[in-house]
Amino acid sequence: MEDFATTLTEALDRAAAGAAGLTFHDSRGAVEHTLSYSDLRDQAVVLARRLRGAGLVPGERVAVIAETRSEFVKVFFGCQYAGLVPVPLNASVNLGGRDAYVRQLAFLLENSEARAFFGSAGFAEFMLEAATGVALRFVGTLDAFEAAHAPTGELATVTPADDAYVQYTSGSTRVARGVLMTQRAVMTNLAQILFDGLCVTPEDRFFSWLPFYHDMGLVGKLLTPIAGGLPVAYLDSRHFALRPRLWLKLVQDSRATISFGPSFGYGLCARRLREGEGAGYDLSAWRIAGIGAEMIRKRTIQEFVAAVEGSGFDARSLLPCYGMAEVGLAISFSPLASGVRADVIDRARCVENRVAIPACARAKGATLEFVYCGRPLAGVTVEIRGARGERLPDRAIGAVWARTDSVMTGYLNNPEATREALHGPWLNTGDLGYMIDGNLVITGREKDLIIVHGRNYWPQDLEYIAEQYPGVRSGDAMAFALEDGDVGERVVMLVQCRETDLDQREKMRNQIESRVRAEFGCDCLVELVEAHALPRTSSGKPSRSRARADYAASRGLFGGLDRASDREADRGWQQAPIRAQAVG
Repeated sequence: MEDFATTLTEALDRAAAGAAGLTFHDSRGAVEHTLSYSDLRDQAVVLARRLRGAGLVPGERVAVIAETRSEFVKVFFGCQYAGLVPVPLNASVNLGGRDAYVRQLAFLLENSEARAFFGSAGFAEFMLEAATGVALRFVGTLDAFEAAHAPTGELATVTPADDAYVQYTSGSTRVARGVLMTQRAVMTNLAQILFDGLCVTPEDRFFSWLPFYHDMGLVGKLLTPIAGGLPVAYLDSRHFALRPRLWLKLVQDSRATISFGPSFGYGLCARRLREGEGAGYDLSAWRIAGIGAEMIRKRTIQEFVAAVEGSGFDARSLLPCYGMAEVGLAISFSPLASGVRADVIDRARCVENRVAIPACARAKGATLEFVYCGRPLAGVTVEIRGARGERLPDRAIGAVWARTDSVMTGYLNNPEATREALHGPWLNTGDLGYMIDGNLVITGREKDLIIVHGRNYWPQDLEYIAEQYPGVRSGDAMAFALEDGDVGERVVMLVQCRETDLDQREKMRNQIESRVRAEFGCDCLVELVEAHALPRTSSGKPSRSRARADYAASRGLFGGLDRASDREADRGWQQAPIRAQAVG
């Protein structure tokens, strides 16, 4: 690590001396384009001269639609050599949400104070509309820019203290926050990931379907391979969503040793595989199957392992981890070759006292299960803190705080959010969890915790009840609290339903409500929405805050939740106010 690169330009310079590079696959899995690190560096340097020649000044920001294409990578590193700060933007248009997507782009252009805006021809209409009234030197495709500007500018001298990029942490314009990372910070985290988390070797190969506008895709599967000088192959996340089995085929064909995904990605693969079909793949080279980006569900991962039985996949290669864009990417990694481990705890004591006490072996139905997310990486310190900021002992549930040299500078143009998150060298992650003998366990987002009549409920617990109903899949439910003008806070759960028979729908709703009441003593209003209706963030995480806001707006709340009128609305099947953000 002592001889590790100190900037992203130095990292690419070093990678360019080797033979590795990037491979992009099309929607059928065929190789569409390859780009060696040597060619990437040469093209990025020429582009940097064009950017400077067009009048862009070091330190200015450049927005770019982060499609899984070589053009994005070229713009990203062209900015690095020019001393500009790239701002990757969401490349996922909400289903039926053209206007919302344009508003999102317009907000991010304004918030980031971008001076140029790049994207492919397929996004041109959105870009031009979003850029209306914004002071930009250029809006359009990379080809158009290169045709209009000669490489006459000077390259910048890049230092570790310079800004490296801005990573927006949410797809929602209401809460989007731009994480500003320096070269020193991101290079620190890349070294931690490569040498402590992954323990890479020269034989390693990466494969990814994760989007570049998410930290796991950008930092984990673009910058990490480049910093390690290792080859990486890509599948657009939209293609993965349509053909999840391509993940397995391309891991097999590329002989990838490292590939990551969130729980829902493993679950989607498992559901698309017929019984015995997984044995047709050769996944024996896959030594690290990382899991992160959302709450890790052990059951979902077990279903994946069962689905690929006979493929040579080793369940010990599964590697739960934890992190966030505010530190670059990674905070903790599970030990290599240890698989998924879970802590089974007493539900009542967790809910009432916020302590994680191991459940009795004979306990039935009164337990919670949380997956170990590993130990903090070298150079990272994690503490669990109480409401007054005091450090809590093992198994006490509290806020997760982290200290590392890779922490962000702050949220771009958002001093209030920065003050909430950064406290000296410490970052308040906004997550809840606990420690066990140096291992971190995440229990959920602090802002998602449901508190009704003085009792705490984990939304994942309520959602799990719904997911046990026939036909309801993992990720099909979202629970949250909503203000009821008559009785105060009320628990609401939205459940994606594929059933069209009205009587069966009523039965489903009543049974889920009854099971939640029996299990938790909690009155929960269950509403059925159409398939793919629940909102997710750009990384595929459930966005309960957006679901809550959209549901409230669609009902004309906050006034009161009326059971009879809600039921009547559903009779007309008009219940799709919430549109899904396409994952990938």
